[in-house]
Amino acid sequence: MRLGGLKYFLLFLAQAVLWNYFNFSQFIVIAILPAMILCLPISRSTVEAMLIAFVTGVATDFLVTGQLGLTAFALVPVALIRRGVISLVFGSELFARGEELSVRRLGWLKFVPAVLLMTGAFLLPYIWLDDAGTRPFWFGAAKFGLSLLLSGFVSVFICDILLEDTAARWR
Repeated sequence: MRLGGLKYFLLFLAQAVLWNYFNFSQFIVIAILPAMILCLPISRSTVEAMLIAFVTGVATDFLVTGQLGLTAFALVPVALIRRGVISLVFGSELFARGEELSVRRLGWLKFVPAVLLMTGAFLLPYIWLDDAGTRPFWFGAAKFGLSLLLSGFVSVFICDILLEDTAARWR
């Protein structure tokens, strides 16, 4: 197993432990899984990323005391929009040059919007289905806002851990 796969697996376990044992508030869901999907190698196709997201989501739901399939339902669309978000935020040159993502090379200012877009795309269906119409709109909106801010902050650092700086800045 390569170092990237080991890091992915350890962060997957960290997400399961975080959701099982560290529920800080009913208003906060700390989700690092969307950042993990964003950090998959550029060479992975959309279908491969969706399959990885589905397996990761189902495995997370299995380890976490929650509804089976909820995380997978919210994570697969994140994998679907992954290449679009990368093209939108970082430019399509990454695909043309075959470069990998790197926080140090591309900069924090580009990673923050990418992580927020991916995390927001995950949290919308996750919170909507988790609440299942049993809580008022303001509660879901507050949960989404607080979770997006905290998850986005943590996820940028997760991206820095997960991504290897493979090359110097492109010339």
